[in-house]
Amino acid sequence: MPEEKRVITLMTDFGYSDYYVGAMKGVILSVHSDVHIVDITHGIAPYDFIGAAFNLMAYYNEFPRWTVHVVVIDPGVGTQRRPILVVGDKHFFIGPDNGVFSLIYEREEWIRVYHLTEEHFFRSTMSSTFHGRDIFAPAAAWLAKGVEPSHMGQIIEDYMKIPFPKPVQQDTNVAKGIVLYVDRFGNCITNFDTKFLQNFLGEDFSKQTQIIIKDTRIGGIRRTFAEVEKGTPLAYIGSSGYLEIGINQGNAAQVLQIRRGEQVTIITAR
Repeated sequence: MPEEKRVITLMTDFGYSDYYVGAMKGVILSVHSDVHIVDITHGIAPYDFIGAAFNLMAYYNEFPRWTVHVVVIDPGVGTQRRPILVVGDKHFFIGPDNGVFSLIYEREEWIRVYHLTEEHFFRSTMSSTFHGRDIFAPAAAWLAKGVEPSHMGQIIEDYMKIPFPKPVQQDTNVAKGIVLYVDRFGNCITNFDTKFLQNFLGEDFSKQTQIIIKDTRIGGIRRTFAEVEKGTPLAYIGSSGYLEIGINQGNAAQVLQIRRGEQVTIITAR
């Protein structure tokens, strides 16, 4: 394994008001002080492992090879759900076995999943309600320090996978999908990714395309918000590579009353 200084990322639903994130960092640094710790966000909605799964998918590949990504969205803490380590092509992932890594399982060409069982790599004093501090943080630190994954637990095959909904092309001119995630600006991120859209619409994303969500029809797929007037809804390809619905200088989720799971239809006149 490479010797360069490692990176550990943290994403949780702990918020910013309490000691939880600081305690995790303290444990990490106590095990391995020569590591970069990067806070992705601690503002994931409580217990929203689907939102966490989307965010993880959107950022993990931006980090250097063998970054350790710690994700603690854990409504099952203290139950029989397993703490796991996922080894991908170029990254490590540590967190609960509750489906939060489902999109990683889909995207990585090769994975191996370990049930973290070796307590030597846990915090010496354990709480039944704070595995982020007591299991995930120290395990991440030991991994960043160079411990081999095979020393930390047993390989498992029955890890939890949540089937994220895929868009469907109903006929030559119509495709249906859903809103997968709503960000803090109210932009509604659909499950139409760039590859699907290129296959369905062609490379140029025809301006004759209509996107329909609830009672709103949006013409064309834009490049930037500035292509429409202030307060106007638009569809565009977001930075995560998915079709998004937003409002120029406005909150699409609030104005259009859109929630996660809302159906989205694309019609093209080609």
